[in-house]
Amino acid sequence: MWAALPQHGHPGDTFVQKAPACTIETLTLALKKLLKASNPVNVIGTRHGEKLYETLLTREEMGVAEDMGDYYRVPADNRDLNYALFFSEGQKELSRKEDFHSHNAPRLDVDGMCTLLQKLECVQKAMRGEPVEP
Repeated sequence: MWAALPQHGHPGDTFVQKAPACTIETLTLALKKLLKASNPVNVIGTRHGEKLYETLLTREEMGVAEDMGDYYRVPADNRDLNYALFFSEGQKELSRKEDFHSHNAPRLDVDGMCTLLQKLECVQKAMRGEPVEP
């Protein structure tokens, strides 16, 4: 396994999967559908301190990220502390980049979420009526 590492990454690299996103409502409806649940859902809204979406890569990271198909590879930032390099020249393309976050990732619908959830062993057990450990 370690022999394959240089083909895909280097020490310090970060890998971010291009996973689809869904809302809590979609996740709830998918679980209710799979488990044939009829219990009511109480929508309480966004609580203090909660975020509406998660940033997976900032635009600065997107500026150096390598698109590897199903995921991004972000190389380690091994620059030294020579601050003059950062103040005299910037990166114009960064202003045109956008963060990669759950709000601009492909969004799953209820059926797509069901398909994804059915891959999880705990969901498979629950669908068969077997106990699922927390």
